Formats: sequence, C-alpha cells, structure tokens
Amino acid sequence: MAKEGVEKAEETEQMIEKEASKEPAEGGGGDGSHRLGDAQEMRAVVLAGFGGLSKLRLTRKAMPEPQDGELKIRVKACGLNFIDLMVRQGNIDNPPKTPLVPGFECSGIVEALGDSVKGYEIGDRVMAFVNYNAWAEVVCTPVEFVYKIPDDMSFSEAAAFPMNFVTAYMMLFEVANLREGMSVLVHSAGGGVGQAVAQLCSTIPNVTVFGTASTFKHEAIKDSVTHLFDRNADYVQEVKRISAEGVDIVLDCLCGDNTGKGLSLLKPLGTYILYGSSNMVTGETKSFFSFAKSWWQVEKVNPIKLYEENKVIAGFSLLNLLFKQGRAGLIRGVVDKLLGLYSQKKIKPMVDSLWALEEVKEAMQRIHDRGNIGKLILDVEKTPTPLMANDSTETSEAGEEEEDHEGDSENKERMPFIQ
Repeated sequence: MAKEGVEKAEETEQMIEKEASKEPAEGGGGDGSHRLGDAQEMRAVVLAGFGGLSKLRLTRKAMPEPQDGELKIRVKACGLNFIDLMVRQGNIDNPPKTPLVPGFECSGIVEALGDSVKGYEIGDRVMAFVNYNAWAEVVCTPVEFVYKIPDDMSFSEAAAFPMNFVTAYMMLFEVANLREGMSVLVHSAGGGVGQAVAQLCSTIPNVTVFGTASTFKHEAIKDSVTHLFDRNADYVQEVKRISAEGVDIVLDCLCGDNTGKGLSLLKPLGTYILYGSSNMVTGETKSFFSFAKSWWQVEKVNPIKLYEENKVIAGFSLLNLLFKQGRAGLIRGVVDKLLGLYSQKKIKPMVDSLWALEEVKEAMQRIHDRGNIGKLILDVEKTPTPLMANDSTETSEAGEEEEDHEGDSENKERMPFIQ
C-alpha cells in the first residue's frame, strides 16, 4: 500500500509537470513585445504546483488587457514577502488553484486604461496591490489598488513600500493606537515590516522599540530600535529586565510558542497582534508534522483570562482587508499619510537586494534563510548574474530548518544563493 501511494504521488507530480510544460518556453526579451498566437506575450514567474523551489519557473504568457475599472501596468519591480513562501507551499487558508503567477505588489508605468478609469494617465509612475499575478512584465489591477508615486521614489523603493509600510501603519495606529511614551516589541526587526515598524515608531515621541533579529543583522539595524535581542535568546527575560511591567504592543509574525510569550509580556490594556506565522514554514516543502507541532505550541487563549488581565489580542491581514473585506478606501487614506511621511523624509523603504526574474528561486531561498535586511525586490529589467547558470536551488529540497542556514547568512548578504 505504501509503495502504491508513492507511485500515485509520483504520477500526480508528473501530471503537474506535464501540464506546466504546456506553457511557452522559458526566456525571452524584457520588453514584453513577443507574440503568442494573435496576442502579445510577456515573461512571468509561474508556480506550477505547491511545493519546493522547483515548482517555480520563468515562462511566457499571454499579456493581459485591462477590464472595466482596471489599469494596465508595465511592471518595473515586484516585492517579495514571506507570504509568498507560504503560498508556494500551499501553506495558506483556501489556496488558489495552480498553475498561477505569484506576487501581491509591484511598481511600474501605466500603459493602458480600462473603461471608466479616472485620475490616471498613460505614463504615470505607480505602485499597486495585485491579487496574485504581480511577478510578471505586465499586470492589470483595479484602480482602487493603484497609487501614484513621488518623482523622487525609485521603482524598487515603490515595490518595497505598500505591503510593509501599510501593514506596519495599520497595526500600530489603527489596531493598537500607538501614542507617545508607549513601548513596542517587534519580531524579525531586520525584515521589511520590522524596519517599517521601527521607522514609524520613530515618528512618535518617546516610543521604546524592542526588537528580535538574527545576530548577524544587529550591526546593520542597531540604530533603528531601542533594544535589540538575538532571535534565539530568551527575549522575555531580557525585556522584563529592562521593563518589569512589559510592553504596550507586541507585533508577532512568528506564531508558535511566541504567542504565549507575547501575551505574557503585555502590560494591562496592552495589545498583542498576530500578523503572520513564519514559524509554520520550517523547511523547503510543507511538513505537516512541523506545521502541527508549531500550532500545538500556540497559546490557547482563555477569554476570561484576557478579561481579568485587561489585555487585547488581535489579528491583522492586509491582503484579506483589501481583497476580501473591501477596505480599499481605508487603505488609500493610509497610503496618502505614508507618502506624506516619505516626502518629509521621515520614512524610507529599506531594499535588501535586487534580483532578476530568472533569479526568483534564489531570492526566495534568501527569505527562507532569513538572510535579508529589508526588502527583496524582483527587478524586471535586471539581467541575471552568470552565477545563476548553475541552478543550485534545485538541490535544496531537503527541507532544512531555517536555523541551519543562519550561520552562513552573513556571508550571503546581497549575494545569490550558493549551495
């Protein structure tokens, strides 16, 4: 029976690969001017099926055209986020069908307008949220998810802006009501959201920021937070040593046993916000054992205890807020405020590194290894480096734990993945 199950799995895998191979051949020019039948074609990153990095490939697809209320954007840069790893593994609630083009944010130039679109012109420089399909040379998205960018903002900065800064702003000011004199604990302080949180906290007087991050990142980010701890250290005791009462706000993108730790650190009237679960991604491919183990470690929340201790627990998902709950108007107001802070030079996206579309596997591996300081960007016009000729990510399917690579991450900063 076990042998039969393996054979079935292999047969399914072959069917997925065969279906994906029907896509046009990989490669092509960067101007998206090739033709596919009677339609123009473009380059796009396609996820053939859920699993490891081998499921990603660069191929050609028919170029989309804007529908009523949509803008067509010639993409210059795309953002990579940890949620993209979870999507690749199928490690999200109600994952979409594959094959699909991943990616949720991009920047570029308006190339065409759908019917009833107002306020934009062809040639406008914009950034946008996209409900998948961002990792391509051209995307179409409803006008309510598109925002003009300042003249002095680069396309790479613009691609690093929407997800990170809107998420950070919403959690701090809309959910937790950050005010002068408060204290905040943020995990993954060296990542894109972590750095956005630190910058936004600096706009409010006397806010104390506690951060956890891998040791090799400390030198680069030490000036952005008040107190910085190693991600593997006992940060609960370290925080209490500095602030016996704990903190006012905990921003948790890790989940697992950090849930209980975060709740234990909250002051009365404090707010704990879960906005991710990166500890669920423990290996290259989805492991149900690791997934179950991580969830088992999650603190079981007792409502009576919350009532007695005057604590608030909340969750935040920007993508759900935008695409499922219809709060695009609210987000537009937040983006306007953030762009105001950018023009005042109070905030600025931190870009870790730029990668060609052909290098998406290596870029995704860098996020998995927690090697990035700031945001990783897919630069659509970038030429892949010669080192990419040996696709070393094909051999990284063993499902290593994140910590296995952390000792090497410092040497790999801003470099392609080397097995």
